[in-house]
Amino acid sequence: MVGHRTEVWGLAVLSEESRVLTGSADSELRSWRVSYIKESDVTEGPQTKRTKGVSAGEEEEAEDVEEVPEQRILTCGRYGSIMREGRDRVVTLRTDQTKRFLACHGTDSVLEIFCVLNEEEIHKKLERKLKIARKKANKKAQKGETPEEPVIERTLQDEIQKIGNIKASSKIKSFDLLVFPKGMVKVVILLQNNSLECFSLPAEPTPAGLTEVTKSSQLTIGGHRSDVRTLAFSSDNIAVLSASAEAVKIWNRSTLQCIRTMPCEYALCSLFVPGDRHVIVGTKSGKLQIFDLASGNLLDSVEAHNGALWSISLSPDQRGFATGGADKCVKFWEFQLVNGEADAQSSRRLSVKQTRVLQLDEDVLFIRQSPDSRFLAVSLLDCTVKIFFVDTLKFFLSLYGHKLPVLCLDISHDSSIIVTGSADRNIKIWGLDFGDCHRSLFAHDDSVMFLQFVPKTHLFFSVGKDRKVKQWDADHFQQVQVLEGHHGEIWCLAVSPNGDHIVSSSHDKSLRLWERTREPLILEEEKEMQREAEFEESVAKGEQPVVAGEREGEVSLAGKKTIETIKSTERVMEAIDLHREESAKIEEHQAFCKSAGKEFPRRIHPILQAFGNISPSDYVLDVFKKVKSSELEEALLVLPFSYVPDVLTLFRDYIRRGQDVELICRCLFFLLRIHFGQITSNHMLLGVIEDLKNCTISRVSEERDVMGLNMAGLQFLKREIEAKEEILFFADATERFEEKRRKRKKNEKLILTVA
Repeated sequence: MVGHRTEVWGLAVLSEESRVLTGSADSELRSWRVSYIKESDVTEGPQTKRTKGVSAGEEEEAEDVEEVPEQRILTCGRYGSIMREGRDRVVTLRTDQTKRFLACHGTDSVLEIFCVLNEEEIHKKLERKLKIARKKANKKAQKGETPEEPVIERTLQDEIQKIGNIKASSKIKSFDLLVFPKGMVKVVILLQNNSLECFSLPAEPTPAGLTEVTKSSQLTIGGHRSDVRTLAFSSDNIAVLSASAEAVKIWNRSTLQCIRTMPCEYALCSLFVPGDRHVIVGTKSGKLQIFDLASGNLLDSVEAHNGALWSISLSPDQRGFATGGADKCVKFWEFQLVNGEADAQSSRRLSVKQTRVLQLDEDVLFIRQSPDSRFLAVSLLDCTVKIFFVDTLKFFLSLYGHKLPVLCLDISHDSSIIVTGSADRNIKIWGLDFGDCHRSLFAHDDSVMFLQFVPKTHLFFSVGKDRKVKQWDADHFQQVQVLEGHHGEIWCLAVSPNGDHIVSSSHDKSLRLWERTREPLILEEEKEMQREAEFEESVAKGEQPVVAGEREGEVSLAGKKTIETIKSTERVMEAIDLHREESAKIEEHQAFCKSAGKEFPRRIHPILQAFGNISPSDYVLDVFKKVKSSELEEALLVLPFSYVPDVLTLFRDYIRRGQDVELICRCLFFLLRIHFGQITSNHMLLGVIEDLKNCTISRVSEERDVMGLNMAGLQFLKREIEAKEEILFFADATERFEEKRRKRKKNEKLILTVA
């Protein structure tokens, strides 16, 4: 169905599958009539072109595509269009379950709702139009004019009527329609700010046009309106803190319910105060905000840094904490109780007091104190991590090696290992005694945003912008498992104090809770499953060697020039050079023998003697056969064009003799792809190409016939053996495959999503 000027973004089937409505990047919703061909129409033969219910104009459009009637069960033709108010592209075009109501929206906050009328309603509408037309005709007759017989044609506007617009409070992400028996239509809209709105309107369309739409309910308290940038677990593993640009929320881990919502500024880091009765949030403006969980009130707001407060770390003695910000300072704080407004002992509230300041040369991105209270690790904007003594704040070590700034780090429970994650997609494992790098791991396909050790182990989790949560073993430098489920970049992660749960937050506005199972994890199975997933992904993409000039933006030869590829190309070039020399010597020898009038023995090249006195062309074929199949295309890419004419001439001779037709055709087609322009502009090769065209088709047909015959014979033998021995081939392989599928399903982790 051709007729759109831009991409088709939405499609809906209406009127008992007789209408198709499509939406594109303009304001027009196009309709197409679908007519099903009956068996009696198909048996009339190819000469019957006209189909019942299709006009002559649609018939011409259908005849543009030549199809055999026996292979065609329906015809489609343009029926009309309706205009919508939105000027941008259609994002969603959807109907309810009854196909009675249709709605669509663009990239804005307006949802347009249409009603698909039934035949009775269409008939009444056409009668009203006819009645109005007759009144106009009678008025013309009274004025003395000759009235024309009123003719009303059925259009798409008679079948689809607009009943209203819904203006949402934010941009629309998705929606759904539901018709209630009491004559009401409920519309639920999911907005871009992660909130839900419900609207209701009458189910019966009014002749006047638009109907009144009422907003019945709104769900906003459940989730965050913006991305969650910080997470924290309480010490009892029950409560989870999440903070975003507008609010701090406390969640019950077991019930997954939000138990407290407190408005705040743009949050970047957070922690539970020991005792789990208060939380502290570091903001983008450099403030420390202290909240009381019992009342949900903001107790205090402290101006901590002049820039963004990027990181906060609780001290091991739980008497205070340290903060790092964009003002190139690390500040140490202590908890204290201060008197309230009433100046009474009973109204004392929690506050913080600054004790020390560590001035640095670069912006502080992340800080962490070692569990033994000896060291303070500070990540700086200059891609290094500085280690200081906590008591004296003297410099101890500098960890450098990352190419981009370190965005996260953590120290193990025994203060022996420090792990750093950077925007260069690498995770480095360091020894904290001497600052030596134990191992550098290419961890994620994008920036590593957060990592944290599992308590009392050397296992740690990391998250990145590649939407994956990964678990690693810092002792054996191995990847343990990969947890997938997020649909956007993952910003942060929190591991529960007992190590049984982790929670992650993403750009998809969701928090995902992961639970540790009791099932043992086998690394070999995890690696095998990962290899299978990578292989299936590569097969789905249909990856092939990239040819220079074939794809947009490709300016140089693609494919890796390995040592083996270069050696293979050199062997092919040497074989072709030998063929040229020997062919010239054979021609000289034949001319000399012809002039002398008798035959003389010819000296054969030592290499050809070593291969059993074969001909030069057979030697070239033998060299091609010895090139690895996986390196064949890459070797041909490196081959200079000066050798291509000789290769094509040899390929013609091989195909004529029926030698290795499959291999030769593979090489031939690849050379034609990469050197198409030079080959077609070379007049000397036109005859060779014409000969190749004629002989290749016949030889390939013969090979295909032979393969078909062999396949039929093997299938026959298989059926004979199965019938004789009453067993099925490949039964063991099928059982192993099913067992592997069962293991894979068992190994799937429990993923719980908080909307």
